[in-house]
Amino acid sequence: MSTTPRILAFSGSLRSESWNHRLVALAAQAASDAGAEVTTLRLRDYPLPVYDHDLEEASGMPDEALALKELFRTHDGFLIASPEYNGSMTAALKNLIDWVSRPQDGYARLDAFNNKVAGLLSCSPGRLGGLKGLVHLRTVLSGIGTMVIPEQVAVPGIHEQLANSDVMIDDGLQASVERVGRRVAAVTAALANTH
Repeated sequence: MSTTPRILAFSGSLRSESWNHRLVALAAQAASDAGAEVTTLRLRDYPLPVYDHDLEEASGMPDEALALKELFRTHDGFLIASPEYNGSMTAALKNLIDWVSRPQDGYARLDAFNNKVAGLLSCSPGRLGGLKGLVHLRTVLSGIGTMVIPEQVAVPGIHEQLANSDVMIDDGLQASVERVGRRVAAVTAALANTH
């Protein structure tokens, strides 16, 4: 029996007008068109304190972290568009990973990430499109049990690509972004149907 893959799509930006959020929406649409059930979220809707073990010990996990853990736990894969800040991922994205990866009574260790599939994207107005930050994100996710697909896209000059439309000017870049979305949908579906 076929299982519909569930994919969580988000960007690592807190900006309300985030280019990366617009970018991940393109991949999310392609995943949806490929048959996945896609949930899109914004990190700004889940404000988290900087991870601090003493805070966790004293107060437990914040409600926002618990809600995010449940979202990650109940999805099979992720589409993540990560802005590059000083050559790495954003503090907000790393902080989310740090909270969501914390152990929780009654659940397997790293269950929100282990055996999940991720597709990575980035964009920026610059010439490299945020490419350097994806290296760190891939390393972190792989280290906590997430299968990161080889295909990834870094879109340079995003302010020109999506200036007046929800579709990129460059057809090749648009197709590459959509390919990441379709690939995550296909791999998550294939894995779900082997269990």
